Amino acid sequence: MASLIVVLIIVGCAVFQYFKGTVVRAFATIVVAIIAGLVAFGFFEALANVFISRGGNSKAIALVPWAQTLSFILLYILIFAIFQTGLTFLTRQVVDLGVLPERIGRVVCGIILGLIVSGFLLTAFQMAPLPVGYPYKRFDPAKLEADSPSRVLFNVDGLVTGLFSTMSNGSFSGKRSFGMIHPDYLDQLFFNRLTRVGETSIISSLTPAIELPNPAVWPASEAIREQADRFVNELRTRGGKIAFDDSGRTVSLPVSTKGGDNPMIVRIGIRKRAIRGSAQVNGGSFTLSQLRLICKRKGSVEEGLAGKGINVYPLGFLKSENEIKVSPEIKLSTDNFGRNSETKEIDFVFRVPNGFEPTLVQYKLNSIVEIPSRAIVSIDKAPSPATFNPDSPSGGNRGNKDNAEPSPPPQQEGASQQRPSQQRPDEGSPGGRGRGRGRGVRDVTGTITDELDR
Repeated sequence: MASLIVVLIIVGCAVFQYFKGTVVRAFATIVVAIIAGLVAFGFFEALANVFISRGGNSKAIALVPWAQTLSFILLYILIFAIFQTGLTFLTRQVVDLGVLPERIGRVVCGIILGLIVSGFLLTAFQMAPLPVGYPYKRFDPAKLEADSPSRVLFNVDGLVTGLFSTMSNGSFSGKRSFGMIHPDYLDQLFFNRLTRVGETSIISSLTPAIELPNPAVWPASEAIREQADRFVNELRTRGGKIAFDDSGRTVSLPVSTKGGDNPMIVRIGIRKRAIRGSAQVNGGSFTLSQLRLICKRKGSVEEGLAGKGINVYPLGFLKSENEIKVSPEIKLSTDNFGRNSETKEIDFVFRVPNGFEPTLVQYKLNSIVEIPSRAIVSIDKAPSPATFNPDSPSGGNRGNKDNAEPSPPPQQEGASQQRPSQQRPDEGSPGGRGRGRGRGVRDVTGTITDELDR
């Protein structure tokens, strides 16, 4: 289906330019299409977050998961229309290069324009809450090969995303590059939609929906390393799937099965305010494929969030100190949080490639948090594990005093039972968990708008 759309757009652009355009105008239109795409890539996340934050309580909540797609298309059409209008005025004087150059040049420019437009269009629709088979199946969930994506005809979406990634890290480079914030962007979009459509959201109404404690990252124990190796072997033999219960049922995980990796624990706090009743925007329900650790090469010459990163997806989370648990979906409710806790911390297991270090944690489409270097510690400085058991009514979180339910004070016999006031700590105060625990960890959601520092 996607390939057919690409062909139709290319043919349509070629025919239009042949009959209605000139070589000069056709070439200028290609430049306009590229500029419109760069602007759309640069600002669509910031615009979408405005819609998401305000649409979670509106009557149009069903449109909120489409915010990024609609924002991208809106920006693209708007910028294209403005520049194309200016181009029409500038090229009122017709320049004729001759019969043969005009006929050939118009068609060639029309084909190039079609490739660019179809690439941006397919990329936009992969941001939408569509089933994984639309607009095309980049990976086969039945036999998931995380290192071997399928491509649409002419790889048009890879062409435009690669172009923007190169430019944001090259001639238009700034403190943040698209290749670092969104490496293998099309893969990110596909795996973020590897959910039950209509039941698990691809976005969260709260941005960011996660925060990181300090410390947040440390090497895994030897027992976890051995179990991680067994899981990877199982992924190889089961075609990218792994058993998640005793009955032998399996779930697809986008985990690379290449060797030379270093298992690490990453503690991530899901914010209580992200939990919503509506499935379209619920940040408390997610799959492992919606959680990404972005790593950059150690000793990289690029500073901050410049350069290019790689995606690493979790194998699972700690059910106990020495046991990894895999689940097709993690669902949190307010019952999973302690009485005075604003976050639910879970220790996830990632296999970080040798020579790389964790830099960012991404959650769903619109939550990105940077990992400060001081939050990465050695195993001897690791805190007690924040385990999670989805089969337990309270989540079975242990080793995390902040999330534990405090014991009631002892009562003297015959004394009247008084319940102390439970004033919720302010998030900005030292007692608040919302920001106090994540202090020093920067939220970089929406910062793609700063990538094209000119």
